[in-house]
Amino acid sequence: MRRLFIILPLLLLLIHSKLPAQVRDSIIYSFDIEDITIRYVQPVRTNNMVREELENKVVIDSFALRESVSISLADVLSKVSSVFVKSYGRATISTVSFRGASPSHTQVTWNGMKIASPMLGMVDFSMIPSYFVDEVGIYKGANSVELSGGSFGGSIALSTNPNKIKDGFNINYTQGISSFSTYDQFLKLSYGGERFKGVSRIYYVSSKNDFKYTNYHKKIYQTNDEGEIIGSSYPIERNRNGEFKDFHFLQEFYYTTKDKSQWSGSIWYVNSNRGIPMLNVDYRTDSQSRNNQKEQTIRSVINWNKTVKETDLSAAIGYNHTDLGYIYLGDAGNGNLQELVNSQSEVNTIYAKADISKSLNDAFEIKGDLSLYQHFVKSIDRAIIESDGGRKIIGYDKARFELSGFFSLKYRPTDRLSMVLDVREDIYENNILLPIPAFFIDYRITNNDKYNISINSSYARNYRYPTLNDLYFMPGGNDSLKTEKGNTLDIGATFDFASDKVSFNGDISLFDSWIKDWILWLPTFKGFWSPVNIMKVNSYGMETTEKVVYDIAPQKRLSVEGNFTITHSVNKSDPITNFDESQGKQLAYIPVYSSAITGTLTWKSLEIIYKWSYYSKRYTTTSNEYTSVYHVLGDYFMNDISFGKKISTKVMDISLKLQINNIFNEEYESVLSRPMARRSYGLFISLSPKLTK
Repeated sequence: MRRLFIILPLLLLLIHSKLPAQVRDSIIYSFDIEDITIRYVQPVRTNNMVREELENKVVIDSFALRESVSISLADVLSKVSSVFVKSYGRATISTVSFRGASPSHTQVTWNGMKIASPMLGMVDFSMIPSYFVDEVGIYKGANSVELSGGSFGGSIALSTNPNKIKDGFNINYTQGISSFSTYDQFLKLSYGGERFKGVSRIYYVSSKNDFKYTNYHKKIYQTNDEGEIIGSSYPIERNRNGEFKDFHFLQEFYYTTKDKSQWSGSIWYVNSNRGIPMLNVDYRTDSQSRNNQKEQTIRSVINWNKTVKETDLSAAIGYNHTDLGYIYLGDAGNGNLQELVNSQSEVNTIYAKADISKSLNDAFEIKGDLSLYQHFVKSIDRAIIESDGGRKIIGYDKARFELSGFFSLKYRPTDRLSMVLDVREDIYENNILLPIPAFFIDYRITNNDKYNISINSSYARNYRYPTLNDLYFMPGGNDSLKTEKGNTLDIGATFDFASDKVSFNGDISLFDSWIKDWILWLPTFKGFWSPVNIMKVNSYGMETTEKVVYDIAPQKRLSVEGNFTITHSVNKSDPITNFDESQGKQLAYIPVYSSAITGTLTWKSLEIIYKWSYYSKRYTTTSNEYTSVYHVLGDYFMNDISFGKKISTKVMDISLKLQINNIFNEEYESVLSRPMARRSYGLFISLSPKLTK
C-alpha cells in the first residue's frame, strides 16, 4: 500500500506552479466557493511587467489560505509549497527554511514590515492563522534581495488586500469542532465602499490537544513468575501538557482621498497561552513537570502611496511589540513543583520605510527604497538557582539600529529579453556590510497564443548578521561573531499552455548555494552552549512546480497542483576534532526529497480537496548516524481530504465542510521525540448573511 502512495503522486508530479505571465489576451475562469471567488488569469504582457517575468516567486492566494479555518500558515506552506516546514507538533513552534538553509536565513514581512524576532531571527508560523492573510508571496533565491537582506534561501511576504473586500456590509462567521476537544471560532466583519473599506477579523481557538500515540521510545516488558522476560510491547500514551488557547484580532482600513492618495492601516493583536508538550522519552508524570509559554504581540502598520506623473511614491511607518514568557516548573525533590525557569522577553520595534518607482521609457524602470528598524530588546531569566540555593537574575538589555537601502534597475531591450540588477546595502549598529548585489536575466524562447517557454537565470551575494541572542544570550552569547556570507545561483525555465478548457503551467530550476561562516551553537566544556562561526555549507538541488486546470463542464472543474524538491545541504567545513564525522554529511533535519500534491474537484456547490505530502528521512545528528531510532527520522507520507457543500438561501449562504487529516493513520515524528497527531476529524460550518447593500 505504501508503494502505491509513492507511485501515484510521482505520476502526477508535473502539476503545480505560480500563475503564468503569458503573451495573449486575458482568459478568466471563475467560480464561487464559499465566500470567495477563484480566478485564473492569463494577463496581457506589457512593458512594465519586467519584474514579473523574472521573479522566481510563488503566490499562494485565498483559495489555499481559506481551505480551513483550523489550519495555520505553517500547515498551508507544508502542503502547497516547496519550502521545508519543521514542526515540533500541533500548536507548537513551526519554522520555515528554503533550500537547505536554516529558519534564521528566511526573512518574513507583514504588509512590508519585517516580523522576525531580532532575538532569534525566526518566525513561528504556527502563530499565524491562515484566515488572517490574504496573500502569501514566496521569493526564492536571489529574488529575496528585493524584500530584505540575509535571506540565503528565500523570503516570505504576507499581506492583506483591499481587493478581497466585497462591496457593502458583509458578515462571515465560522465555527469548527475537531478532534482532541478543539474548537475554532472566526468572525469577519467588512465594509466596502467607493473610497473607504474596512475589515475586522477575530479568531479564537482552544484545544486539549491530548491525542493518543504509540510510544516507540519506551517498552513495557512482560515477565513470568520467575522474573524472566517473556515479551514486550510499546505503550499507548497521550500527548501531555499540550493544551492551548490562542486569540487573534486584526483591524484594517483603506481610504482613497480626492487627490487619489491611498491610505491603509492595520493592527494585529495576539494573545496566546500554550502548554509545551512533554517529550515521549519523558518518564515524569504531569504532577512532576509543567512547561508553559505565554505571548502577547501587537503589530501595526500605516501605509501611504500615490502616483504622480508616472512616478509611484509610497511611505510606511509601523510598530511591533512582543511580550513573551516561558515558565518551567519541576519537582525539586520534595514532591512540590518549583519554578526552575522564568524567562521573560520584551521586544519593541519602530519601523519606517519610503519607496519610489518610475518608468523612464519603454525599456527602463528604476526603483529604490530606504527602510529603518529600531529594536529595543530586554531578555531576562528570573529563576536561575545558584549552587547555594539562592537565585539571581541574568539576561541582557540591548538596542539595535538597522538601516537598509535598495536600488533596482530593470531593462528590457527587446520583447523577448529582460534583465534586472538589484543592489541592497545593510547597516546595523556601527557595522556597514558590503553591498548585496543580485542579477536576473530572462529570455522567452517561444511567443504565441497557445504556449510559451522561457529560460532564466539569477545570481546573488548575500550577508546575514548575528541575532541578539547569538551575541548577548546569557550564558553562551558570543559578541565576536562574524557576519554569515552566501552566494546563490539559479538556472531554470518556465512554461505554460492554455486552451479553451485546459491550462497548464510550471517551472523547474536548478540551484547552487554556498554559505560561509555559518553560525552554529555547540556545547562547551563549561556546561552550556555557545555560537561560533564554524560551518561552510553547500546547498544544491532542483525544484519543480506545476499546475493543471481542466474545465470539465460548466461549473465543473478539476485542478491538480504539485511540487517536488531535491535538496542536498552538505557540511563542507573542516573537522573540528579528530572525532568529527560531520564533514560531507547532510545537515540535520533537512530532507533530501520532499513533495506535495493537491487535487481539487468542484461541481456546482460541491467541493472535494485531496492533499498528499512527503518528506524523506531526516538525520538528527550532523554525522548522519543511523544506528539508533534516535539518529534518524523515517520518511513519511501524509494524506488529508475534505468535503465541502455550499447552501444558498434568500437570507444566508451556508457552507459545510468535513475534514479528515492523516486519513491512513500515519505514525511519524517531524522532530525527534515530538509525537504528531494521528487520524483526526473536523466539522466546520460557515454562515454569511445576505445584507442589504
